[in-house]
Amino acid sequence: MVWKKHAYEDIPGTYVFDGRTAHASYAINKMLYTFNDEKCRDEFQADPAAYCDKFGVTGKLKETVLKKDFLGMLRLGCNIYFMAKMAIPRGTSVQDAGAAFQGITTKEFQDKLFQRAEGMIGKMEKIGGYWNG
Repeated sequence: MVWKKHAYEDIPGTYVFDGRTAHASYAINKMLYTFNDEKCRDEFQADPAAYCDKFGVTGKLKETVLKKDFLGMLRLGCNIYFMAKMAIPRGTSVQDAGAAFQGITTKEFQDKLFQRAEGMIGKMEKIGGYWNG
């Protein structure tokens, strides 16, 4: 299949989930989607490598799953919402994942969040109590 190049592909630090990445990462996203079911999460927990094999997750994608390399998974085309289904039930918080995406520690990530929050209450009161990012 031939994919057209898009301008967004060259934005530093951006990992776009589009048709090309979805196509290349179909097997892993299909596997991650099964984590909606507790039985599937338990089966994965018992033998992650075998569970990957069951869905045809191989090569670098399988390696990132087994290493719990969430940034690597994202770079290879994992849907971030499906990836959360793997991470959160295994003790990786959203803040842990955010830190991993930025290549910093969870503590450093939390400190950045607190720095961004400074003065937020005043800003919200000034604009009527609603924050839109």
